Parts: sequence; C-alpha cells; structure tokens
Amino acid sequence: MEPDSRRGLRLIGFILQIHLLSCTTGIEDKETMDDLKTSEAWRIFRIQSELIDGIETLNELGPAVTIFGGARFDEQNSFCTAAYETARQLTGKGLTVITGGGPGIMEAANRGCIEAGGTSVGLNIQLSHEQTPNNFQNLNLSFRYFFVRKLMFVKYAMAYVIFPGGFGTMDELFESLTLIQTGKIRHFPVILYNRSYWQGLVDWLKESMLRHHCIKENDLDLFHIVDTPEGVTELITHYQKRCREHPENKRKTDR
Repeated sequence: MEPDSRRGLRLIGFILQIHLLSCTTGIEDKETMDDLKTSEAWRIFRIQSELIDGIETLNELGPAVTIFGGARFDEQNSFCTAAYETARQLTGKGLTVITGGGPGIMEAANRGCIEAGGTSVGLNIQLSHEQTPNNFQNLNLSFRYFFVRKLMFVKYAMAYVIFPGGFGTMDELFESLTLIQTGKIRHFPVILYNRSYWQGLVDWLKESMLRHHCIKENDLDLFHIVDTPEGVTELITHYQKRCREHPENKRKTDR
C-alpha cells in the first residue's frame, strides 16, 4: 500500500472513531473536543495510528536485521566504520537493515546499507535532543512512543546486532534477552560487537547476577560477542541456513 493511501485510511479511521465517540457521548462543542485531544482516549488514537502505520509499512519488508548503537559517535570512530561495513555486508546477503534512524552508529549502518543498494530503514523517535534523522534512509517512520517503536524493531528483525552505546542501547539489549529468556519470542541471534567494550558487562553478569542466582548459566548463551563485521555476517547467515533446514524453529518474520 502506498504511503498516501495508508495515511488516508488512517485518517478515515480517526474520523470514524471520533464520530462514534461523539455520537455515544454527546460531544458537540469545540471546547469538549479540545479536551478530548488532551485526554487518555486521544492518546489511544495516537498509539493506534503508530501501530497501524508501522505494521502497514513494514509488513512486506522481507528478512531484516536491526542494528543498534550509540548516537554520540562521529563518523571517523572505529565503531561507526565497523557498523558501515557490517551493514554493507548484510545488504550483500540480501538483508534489509533497520536502525533507530539517528546519528552515530545508526547513520553509519543506514549509509552502509543504502550505498550497497539495499533497503535502509530508519525507525525514528521524537526526542528533545540527540535524535535527528539521518539522510541515509529510503524507508522511514517517526514514532512518538518508545514502546511502539520497540515492537517494530523486534517484530520485523531476524537478528539484533548491538554496537557500543548508552542507556538506549542497553535497553534494547536487555529487552531482547528478556523476551527470549521468557519465551515471548523465539531465540534469534543477539550479537554484541567489540568484546573489549562488552567484556566488563559480561563479567558483571557472571560475577553478580549469576552468582546470586538471578540468571541461569545457560542464559549467558542467549547472546554472542564478535569483533569483526565478517563475524556478524557469518552468525546471521548460519542462522538463516538453520531456519531453512528447520523451518519449525524460525520466527514468522524470519522468512
């Protein structure tokens, strides 16, 4: 479906919902409608809009990998160079690259994908600072709500590649591990890039979480650590091969 058509349907849905609400509650005057726009009911409409927009836009995306990482790295940083090359290699394997659409690692990955001729997706978020959409997206969405955006990341990716980053990157990492650990999604590759960056966290998981029995030893097998773009590509292509050989184990969006 074309974007204009999709937005038209969404607008029609809004009008019908508001009309229904006005009919059932007697809303007629402008002041009451203005109150509605700041109410929890109006927030539900906005959430629904973002869900529909995301699903309609991404549903036919094909096999994709989400790449996460910090927004504060400049393009000369070695992590950005590695993200660019990783995205370029994954695109060469026929994969779409999804990022958060911002600067730093996200921009490097989007650029690597789009310059390799692939589909470069940016799932942008409205923030007061840091998040400025980069110029290397040929498919993009903008979200107001983090939880809707996070759903799109995990629903349409067959793997996560997580480069060094800050709190947002950690959030995505631990949410994916939680979803896999609890069986809410099937196990898919969660790949951490650069051992020296992540080793302190891994040591803490072992020495604190594991020692206090907050996780099990096999929970540490839910993620991989690599130091090269080739290592990322190898893990993901191996996962694709395994899915083809055992289709009952793959997620619906892995294709």
